[in-house]
Amino acid sequence: MSLYKVIEIVGTSEVSWDDAAKNGIEIARRTLRDLRIAEVTKMDLKLEDGKIQYRTRLSLSFKYIDEG
Repeated sequence: MSLYKVIEIVGTSEVSWDDAAKNGIEIARRTLRDLRIAEVTKMDLKLEDGKIQYRTRLSLSFKYIDEG
């Protein structure tokens, strides 16, 4: 039997929404083991000081490991 946990993250980029998603996943995989699925749930823009920041919200699932 397997159990998976789902979390929500927001990746950012000054280049594109795709790049924002990749950045979010790359950072998340540094601390999460066994990532399985990444689902884009929302994309938006943050406008600050005349610059655009792309933001991609992702639901990530990874295998839950009971260490208890």
